[in-house]
Amino acid sequence: MEYLIQQLINGLTLGSIYGLIAIGYTMVYGIIGMINFAHGDVFMVGSFIALAVFLILTSVFGFAFLPLVLLIVLIVSMLFTSAWGWTVERLAYRPLRGSFRLAPLITAIGMSIVLQNFVQVTQGARVKPLPPQISGGITLMEGSTEAGTIAVQLSYMQMIIIGLTFVLMVGFSLLIAKTPLGRAQRSCEQDQKMAALLGVNVDRTISLTFVMGAALAAVAGMMFLLLYGVVDFYIGFLAGVKAFTAAVLGGIGSLPGAMLGGLLIGLIETLWSGYFTVEYKDVAAFSILAIVLIFMPSGLLGKPEVEKV
Repeated sequence: MEYLIQQLINGLTLGSIYGLIAIGYTMVYGIIGMINFAHGDVFMVGSFIALAVFLILTSVFGFAFLPLVLLIVLIVSMLFTSAWGWTVERLAYRPLRGSFRLAPLITAIGMSIVLQNFVQVTQGARVKPLPPQISGGITLMEGSTEAGTIAVQLSYMQMIIIGLTFVLMVGFSLLIAKTPLGRAQRSCEQDQKMAALLGVNVDRTISLTFVMGAALAAVAGMMFLLLYGVVDFYIGFLAGVKAFTAAVLGGIGSLPGAMLGGLLIGLIETLWSGYFTVEYKDVAAFSILAIVLIFMPSGLLGKPEVEKV
C-alpha cells in the first residue's frame, strides 16, 4: 500500500508538468484549430534558460538567497520563452492563417527543428546537470515489507510543483472565464470573422494566447530542471509528444481536460514503471489513449466539434 501511494505522488508530480505543457497545446488549438508542434521545444528552451540564469546568478553574481534566485530565474525564462512563442506565431502561423491547414503545421515543425538544433550546436549534445537545490520533505506514513521498512515521502519540491500547478490552473481558468482577454479568446474560438466585426483584435488575441502558452511551458521547464536536475536538447520532443497526448486524451481545446490528461499520463507512466517493466511505459500510455479515443473520440472532457455551414 505504501509503495502504491508513493507511486501515485510521483505520478501526480510528473503529470503536473505534462499538464502545464498540454495547456499550451490546447489553448492554441482552441482558438485557431491548429497544433503548435514547436511548443515542446519552447519547454526545452525554458529549461536551458532557467539553468543558464541560475548559474549566472549564483556563480557570477554570488546570489545566495534561493527564493529570490528562483523567482528571478522564473521571470527571465518566462520572458524569453514568451518572446519565442510570439515569434512562432508571427512567422509560422499568422502569414499562413488563410492557407491550407497543413502549411502552418509544416512550418511549426520546421521551427521546432531549428530551435532543437540551435540548442544542440550552442550548448552541446551532452546532458547539463544541476545539483539538487530544494531538498527534504515530509514522511506521510511508514510500513514494513519482506524487503524492509518502506516510507511514503512527499518532498518539498513535489509539493511546490503540485501546488504551483493547481494555482496556475485556477488562475488561467478564471482569466479565460472572467476577463476581457478571456472573452476575446472565447469569441475567437467560436468565430474569428464575427469577433473581428465586433471589435476584437484577433491578431493580438492569438499572439497573447501563444505568449501565455509559452510562459506556462517555461514554468514547466524550470520545474522539470529542479525536479530531475538534468536537461538536454532532446527533452522537448519527448515531453512535447506526451503533453500533446495528454491534451488529446483530456479533450483538445479544454483546459481542465488538458490538465486531467497530463495527470493521467503521469500516473500511467509511474504506475506501469513501478509494477511492470519501464521499457513499455510509453506503450501503456498510448494504448490507453487509443482505447479512450475509440469510445470517446472527443477525449474525456472534450466537446464534439460542430461543423459550421
